[in-house]
Amino acid sequence: MIKRFTQAADEVAAGIGLIRENAPDAAKAFGSLAVAATASRSLDSKTKELMALAISIVVGCEGCIAYHVHDAIQAGATRSELLETVGVGLFMGGGPGSIYAAHALEAIDQMLPVLQPALDIGPKGGSDAD
Repeated sequence: MIKRFTQAADEVAAGIGLIRENAPDAAKAFGSLAVAATASRSLDSKTKELMALAISIVVGCEGCIAYHVHDAIQAGATRSELLETVGVGLFMGGGPGSIYAAHALEAIDQMLPVLQPALDIGPKGGSDAD
């Protein structure tokens, strides 16, 4: 189990760098897919990152959880939006999803204090309503 999700997000990015070096064609194709899939169209990038987080919980990918919590926060997701997304992941993942939902909560608690002040987005509490 990952304990430091902020570090895990950096490790995922480093791993992607290794793939770019060693399998550049595959990395380029995957990168193009990622750009196309996450571009704002009918759904904005934040919504798509929240969807990716829920899917990460369901499939049990801790590196994916770290990566998509990070990118959802970067896209402007608030704590309450992230927590609702964890609930969706838990619902769709059942019992095993509860383990990864807890990991997503740890990732949120580790990354929000670091990323949110730098981006100056949303309140830091559990609710987005004032």
